[in-house]
Amino acid sequence: MLSHEQIWGAIDRLAERHALTPSGLARRAGLDPTSFNKSKRLSADGRLRWPSTESIAKVLDATGASMEQFLAFLRPGAAAFGQGAEQPDGAVPAQGSSIPLLGFAQAGAGGFFDDGGFPAGQGWDVVEFPTAPSQKSGVYALEVQGESMMPLYRDGDVLIVEPAAQVRRNDRVVVRTREGEVMAKVLLRQSPRSIELLSLNPDHPNRTLELSDVDWIARIIWASQ
Repeated sequence: MLSHEQIWGAIDRLAERHALTPSGLARRAGLDPTSFNKSKRLSADGRLRWPSTESIAKVLDATGASMEQFLAFLRPGAAAFGQGAEQPDGAVPAQGSSIPLLGFAQAGAGGFFDDGGFPAGQGWDVVEFPTAPSQKSGVYALEVQGESMMPLYRDGDVLIVEPAAQVRRNDRVVVRTREGEVMAKVLLRQSPRSIELLSLNPDHPNRTLELSDVDWIARIIWASQ
């Protein structure tokens, strides 16, 4: 008999398999973003809430996973990018690492980064990343929210950011201003006083920022798409 914990665990592992949070998985499936939140798994009076078969069907369709793959995730400890599992396009076999995850809206708030743009403070979620943590310094993930980065990045995609990586011209980067604005752009040019950024979405203008107005800039090294 399947347990409540097994079913929700399988959904969590399917989300990790595609480098998504549960909310990102729900959005990709066309569901309410809070559908799979842990707070929704119990009712106010403590009764167990179960995902509907329709929700599971939509998730499988959105991710391209088969029912056999979903059932495999029912096993406790099933790896998101485990050995022997079919890998998503562009994925690398995992070393079993977890990295901090934050939404773009949260990233604009204070207290989540230190002065160098490295993750700090409380309130971070986690996501599986297919490389050993020792290979990357301070790597973290940002979940795309909204359509401002279309067509390159969609709502729910996860961008893996390495603040210690050297940033070069034409790199895709995440920039946070001192006013708390967070954006993903392409670095066109950097001078001793300013940076020029190309917008990923043609409907949004390019930006030029004075370096004195930039809190930090970090290179995007991987994205779930």
